[in-house]
Amino acid sequence: MKSSTKDRPKGQMHQVKGKIKEAIGKTVGNPDLELKGKQEHFEGKALEKKKKRSGS
Repeated sequence: MKSSTKDRPKGQMHQVKGKIKEAIGKTVGNPDLELKGKQEHFEGKALEKKKKRSGS
């Protein structure tokens, strides 16, 4: 399996984890956790886009 093929599931996982962290951060009033969640979500999106650009 090519590494680009592995990036999509990893990207999706990071997006979900990021959204969860973001929601928890908002709920408990923790802006640091909310920011970390946003960062992880966007890192996941970047991995997915990397996969799409690499040709599959």
